[in-house]
Amino acid sequence: MAVLLNARNLSKTFGSRTLFRGIDINLNDGDRLALVGPNGAGKSTLLKILAGQESPDEGETSRRKGLRVAYVSQKDTFPDGSTVRSAVVGTVVEAGLAHIHDEHEAELAAEQALYRVGFESLDAPTATLSGGQRKRLAIAREIAKEPDALFLDEPTNHLDVEGIQWLESLLRGADFASIVVTHDREFLENTGTRIAELSTQYPKGLFAVEGNYSEFLRRKQEFLDGQIKQQRSLENQVREDLRWLSRRAKARRTKSKSRIDASYARIDDLSDLRARTAARQATAIDWNATERLTRKLLVARALTKSLGGRRLFTDLDLILSPGQCLGLLGPNGSGKSTLIRVLMGDLPPDPPTPEALKEAADAVGVPPGAPAPGTIRRAESLRVVLFSQHRTEIDPAMTLAEALSPHADSVIYRGGTLHINTWSRKFLFDTWQLKQPVRSLSGGELARIHIARLMLEPADVLILDEPTNDLDIPSLEVLEESMEEFPGAIVLVTHDRAMLARLASHLVALDGRGGSRHFADYDQWEAWQKTSAREERTAKDTVPAAPDATPATPPRKKLSYMEQRELDAMEGSILAAESRVKDLEIAMNDPATLADHRRMEVACRELGEAHATVASLYERWAQLESRR
Repeated sequence: MAVLLNARNLSKTFGSRTLFRGIDINLNDGDRLALVGPNGAGKSTLLKILAGQESPDEGETSRRKGLRVAYVSQKDTFPDGSTVRSAVVGTVVEAGLAHIHDEHEAELAAEQALYRVGFESLDAPTATLSGGQRKRLAIAREIAKEPDALFLDEPTNHLDVEGIQWLESLLRGADFASIVVTHDREFLENTGTRIAELSTQYPKGLFAVEGNYSEFLRRKQEFLDGQIKQQRSLENQVREDLRWLSRRAKARRTKSKSRIDASYARIDDLSDLRARTAARQATAIDWNATERLTRKLLVARALTKSLGGRRLFTDLDLILSPGQCLGLLGPNGSGKSTLIRVLMGDLPPDPPTPEALKEAADAVGVPPGAPAPGTIRRAESLRVVLFSQHRTEIDPAMTLAEALSPHADSVIYRGGTLHINTWSRKFLFDTWQLKQPVRSLSGGELARIHIARLMLEPADVLILDEPTNDLDIPSLEVLEESMEEFPGAIVLVTHDRAMLARLASHLVALDGRGGSRHFADYDQWEAWQKTSAREERTAKDTVPAAPDATPATPPRKKLSYMEQRELDAMEGSILAAESRVKDLEIAMNDPATLADHRRMEVACRELGEAHATVASLYERWAQLESRR
């Protein structure tokens, strides 16, 4: 396999802090290399060096002659007044591709790249694009350069779930190699052919494995276990060395100098090994819950909302109870953040629709105290805490100490007083960082500040809007554990599919056209999504017949003999499918299953498939009944 890029002995220092030292890494033709590591390890800096955006303090990179490299940064910027088309055309012209001779050919190449990433409206101003659309445009701009290697820094941060799936397909089918910095575990599993972790856990600062993320985790654990065994063996040798060195000086003068030097070398080696094998720290997250016992914290009935003349959701019902985690899904711009603002009371819902009013008038047995259509009933003195994806409430000029504790040098947490030094260490900050301005911190460090501030606020309901952005994988896992233990209700908006699959006890998917659907879990939503995509492709491939001069209502096709038999047996099939769902729910709640991670994973998957089967049978029943 041809080597596209080879980097040797790379080192980089930021201020007085060494990010990495002595890094060796290469990129081969066809590689899909994923770069992971803890916040602050220098992943983005290393990517910039490999892409030629920055220079290392030491070391060198060599590239194959004529190698074309494209780089997509975390922040997407476009010229003022540009359109989708012009933003890419300008890049193609600047790239100086040999087969592009004039602006017309550059425009054709730009259009090809834009259609490849799913753009249809090419004259839309870039200033009006959503975060996900801007990321797609940034990727299209770099693809238009026809690169041999594409470098992407946290590309999934602003993409919705469907956008991430699109990016996975793009990279898997690409004719270029790629390096991606990401913390998205599902993306790593589905896309990576080689995973490399940048961390001080490893002797050379980098550990790379051929294969996907599961293989990487297995090999990493083997390596770390071996490193611990090596440490124990070295500790035994050093204990013997120390006994020998502690003898009186006269006795040691008769010993060889080489043994003394070897003893001190082993002591130094043990010190380095202990530093590497020390468990990686992750932010300790413990939400400050009010532990309210109210059964229903928030009830929303027939919520409808439009913005800018576009309907976002219609007649949406929601109930939030303690211990529930509601996941919100939908494409960028579908109204997830707007729904959050409505639930928090920052935006009023629209008046109820006529359909909602009619249904309410005809309803029988409505529970007492149920809210009227188009309204929300909240528990008395309900406390809601929001983790916003925008994170703009902290002044960048503030010092870290001011951001963590704005009014004093200590904080009140769970009834006790903690000094700012102690509080900052809880979130992996060093004392010397307290005087640093917030603007100098990394994205992951900024996320930890927001978590620290929110932990001081007692909450009945946690609303987490894209909480995973910029957090490293150990911090993500700690965040998931803390959410599982939170006794209140959680509303979770995230593109992290692994987090949704683990935590969401109920899902609401907004379609971006004013509709919404409820799902029992992530697997059921994924199965429905695949079915819908197939049906949509089938509909597009079907060419409608030319209309007659005198249009008439087409005759309804009667059921065939086999379809009639299918309809006759449908009720039994549904009962059997629903019975299987109940059996699987009982099995999933069995203590033996709950205690076994693998059995629990299989049980959850089977239950999701069973729910999808029930939904599919009901849909098929409705189709057959409509033609009866």
